[in-house]
Amino acid sequence: MEDAQLWINKGIDFAVEFGPKLIGALLIYIIGSWVIKKLMKLLRKGMTSKEYDKSLQKFLLSLAKWALTIFLIITVISMLGVETTSFAALIAAAGLAIGLALQGSLSNFAGGVLLIIFKPYKIGDLIEAQDSLGVVKEIEIFTTKLVTPDNKLAIIPNGAMANGNITNYTAEGKIRVDTVVGVGYAENIKKTKEVLMGVLTSNPKVLQDPAPSVNVCELADSSINFAVRPYCRPEDYWDVYFGTIENTKLALDAANIEIPYPHAVEIQKQG
Repeated sequence: MEDAQLWINKGIDFAVEFGPKLIGALLIYIIGSWVIKKLMKLLRKGMTSKEYDKSLQKFLLSLAKWALTIFLIITVISMLGVETTSFAALIAAAGLAIGLALQGSLSNFAGGVLLIIFKPYKIGDLIEAQDSLGVVKEIEIFTTKLVTPDNKLAIIPNGAMANGNITNYTAEGKIRVDTVVGVGYAENIKKTKEVLMGVLTSNPKVLQDPAPSVNVCELADSSINFAVRPYCRPEDYWDVYFGTIENTKLALDAANIEIPYPHAVEIQKQG
């Protein structure tokens, strides 16, 4: 009987000492869980309004939820009177070890986050970066994928993309196509400019605003060189580039305007 009374007294003492702490910890956990839920909802809404990439949204929301949940658990444990210093140190050490092991991946992830937030390019843009030229096919968390003009897939780490130079040919909506055409010194400059401008204005893919231009750019050893510069939409670049070269030759032939060639080499071959 005395043993039973002893255990009852110990139970009462335990309840008196730890009961308030347990109730307080439980309340903190319930309130904290509710706050975390509301914060996650606000974060999700904010990311959606900013048009963050879906894969980035999922990762950041998961990361934020885990961080807040760990903080809540540590807070609840400390309210129960448990020493949390060593527990927090263990988490910090584990985080440092993981960070060192994944240093390269974390750099690429950080680069992906920056690219998605600041948007120097988007899917479908024609860009040049890291010695690669191509159309952006995918922007993932760790890499960016480009389709090159010869239909190859270039996969570039986002860390390098975020820290390197990027030339976006699509951002302004218009791109200039630069070609140089040489004619003989005996040809009339004004007539030649008219023929070359006719090549550009007759191409429906050449934009009229900004207007195309044809100007003498060099008096070379055996030719007068003209800078032929039409503008077009980025997706029409190669059509305009190759079309301008081909149609220029046809138009100059039709106008009896000579395109000079190395006569000395030709004579040597005949000899």
